[in-house]
Amino acid sequence: MKAAQRLEKTHLETTIAAAPSNRVISVDVLRGLTIMLMILVNNSGDAAYWPLHHAQWNGWTPTDMVFPTFLFLMGTAMVFSVRARMAQTGNASSMIPHILRRSVILFCLGLLVNTFPYFHMDTLRIFGVLQRFAICYLVISLLLLWNSKPALRIGAILFVLASYWALMRFVPVPGAGLPVRDIPLLDHDQNLAAWLDRLILPARRLYEGTRDPEGLLSTFPALATTMLGTLTGEWLVSHRSKRHKALGILAAGVVCALLAELWNPWFPINKKLWTSSYVLLAAGWSLVFLALCYWAVEIKGWKKGWTYPTLVFGSNAIVAYVFSELLAPLVGMRFNLSGSPTSIGKLATSALAGLHTSPEFAALLYSLLYVLVCFVPVLVLYRKRIFIKV
Repeated sequence: MKAAQRLEKTHLETTIAAAPSNRVISVDVLRGLTIMLMILVNNSGDAAYWPLHHAQWNGWTPTDMVFPTFLFLMGTAMVFSVRARMAQTGNASSMIPHILRRSVILFCLGLLVNTFPYFHMDTLRIFGVLQRFAICYLVISLLLLWNSKPALRIGAILFVLASYWALMRFVPVPGAGLPVRDIPLLDHDQNLAAWLDRLILPARRLYEGTRDPEGLLSTFPALATTMLGTLTGEWLVSHRSKRHKALGILAAGVVCALLAELWNPWFPINKKLWTSSYVLLAAGWSLVFLALCYWAVEIKGWKKGWTYPTLVFGSNAIVAYVFSELLAPLVGMRFNLSGSPTSIGKLATSALAGLHTSPEFAALLYSLLYVLVCFVPVLVLYRKRIFIKV
């Protein structure tokens, strides 16, 4: 019996070792670049150049594309991770505890980021970026285990995007009225998503008081963003040629962006509400840049030099993001210096402004310096070959 078990184990290990690697370096490169940009734009200051600011409401800037790109790439990476774990275990149900544990850890890290460093529990924000990661990871991972057919996800994407538009357009907002007829479509505070946020949580727990940009209802179209990423992952692991894959991704990106602009007049592009047109535009952005990275890395073989910092950030992406979010309030913490209140961030900004540059360029230098500081801990982990998979 033991000899048979050893033979079976040896056969399984040989099969796994002989299986072709499906890892796509360009996905890691783009994920690292996205985390770098996320840290940059989150710490750019009020004087930053306009592309480093979020759109005030409807419309978009390059900054508005960063968060959904990471969510999209998370979906892409899910395909590789699920396939790898299935090759090891051969049992989908054995993966559920891992999925649940990772989702809980991500959600708790989000709560830590929201309350650090003062831990005022009475104003703790429940929603957040990492919380959205956790929910999307949980739901889409379980969906992949339950049914891996792309047709199901395509149908789900279409249903979610159409349903979200119908809810925001045709369902009356309690106490305000019907959108378009009684109130503007996607009114700043009087919209269904904001009303639901206020219904389930008090204002002190919402990021903007009257609503939360990572609120409950807008999480549903964010699931569509993640599902679009999984479809891209399956395209990448297919047996098509690399050139065919790159062209297919690029074409899909252009189509998504065009559809978003066509839908925009009837359902405006809005990051804070994660509108359906925004989902399509962000997917288009992600696909186009992934196609460019894929062409440069996988086809042209340009892997040396410029990819190193992106791979360092991408290998411990969540660690880099959490570190940057925990560092920000410490840098902004005020103390008295020569009788005047100041902070480390303010001192650094003043020093850069003293270089006789424009306020915008000084803000950019500060943001780049902040990214460089966040690079140090993930570089140490990378060199020690420590990869923390939350």
